[in-house]
Amino acid sequence: MKDISVKMENITKEYRIYRNNKERVKDALIPNHKNKTFYALNDVSMTAHKGDIIGLVGINGSGKSTLSNIIGGSLSNTSGNIEKHGEVSVIAINAGLNAQLTGLENIEFKMLCMGFKPKEIKELTPKIIEFSELGEFIYQPVKKYSSGMRAKLGFSINVTIDPDILVIDEALSVGDQTFTQKSLDKIHEFKEADKTIFFVSHNIGQVREFCTKIAWIEGGRLKEFGDVDDVLPHYEKFLKDFKKKSKAQQKEFKQEL
Repeated sequence: MKDISVKMENITKEYRIYRNNKERVKDALIPNHKNKTFYALNDVSMTAHKGDIIGLVGINGSGKSTLSNIIGGSLSNTSGNIEKHGEVSVIAINAGLNAQLTGLENIEFKMLCMGFKPKEIKELTPKIIEFSELGEFIYQPVKKYSSGMRAKLGFSINVTIDPDILVIDEALSVGDQTFTQKSLDKIHEFKEADKTIFFVSHNIGQVREFCTKIAWIEGGRLKEFGDVDDVLPHYEKFLKDFKKKSKAQQKEFKQEL
């Protein structure tokens, strides 16, 4: 058995729902008063080992992105415990990018925030620019970028700095096919290097192609977790049945969850 890279125990993320300020004040001042609570995640436990590529799947609103943000560190869990053994990088459209800065300035700024020294940044920057394929656009403000260009920049920075744990949240759903394939090839390299990847995607083909395990999140709970060959067929059947429902039935199903 390979070493553990991420261990999650009973991870819960809850949000209080207030209709007005009066309800908010009551919740703050009255002991034991608890307003309506929405559980984005509820009692999720999972262990990832080095070399695991885990596809986080589920319909919109199921809690996939909440979980990926907790793993990435941009969101804190309400209760439960998460242990991460290694450096974590998150690739999502706009994640960690400043729209006012140019692409080049974003590379420098993000790497400084990650603790890289100026000399290391100078060495790695040309590799990042080359991988991104942004050309002269690297000198333009990110606010002028398309979503695909932002994803390219974010992906290029994160894979070049060589993290131990990589979280990819729908970042390969935009952009051109050539870059997507190059990104997938890079992910395969990471897999060979025994890194851990969490992959959030609605693209079942991509999930099947390179994920080794599937975590199926439904209504904030971990419905199923295991090898891709065991879990993915169950999820695909659910998805097929879900798509057959009318829009009203789909809405009702989500509300019940």
